[in-house]
Amino acid sequence: MIVRIMGEGQVKLDDSHFAELNKLDDELLSEMETGDEEGFRRTLTALLNAVRTMGSSLPDDALEPSELILPAPDATLEEVREMLTDDGLIPN
Repeated sequence: MIVRIMGEGQVKLDDSHFAELNKLDDELLSEMETGDEEGFRRTLTALLNAVRTMGSSLPDDALEPSELILPAPDATLEEVREMLTDDGLIPN
């Protein structure tokens, strides 16, 4: 699966990592619902770092269709809220 981190580029990620990413996504969703800005920032950073470390970056000139788009590391809680679906950022 190809994942785009807004403002950074694309990462190729094996589907086997999605269970771990979904746990972080669920935690992020919970923090957003309660307005926990500090927890939101910590979990968003952990989610993006997990994608970066578990996947492999595609070259900057590669333009593959992204199956999942994640927010930029400096995205606000409100910006991420606008990106959410009923499942969070990562579909279950």
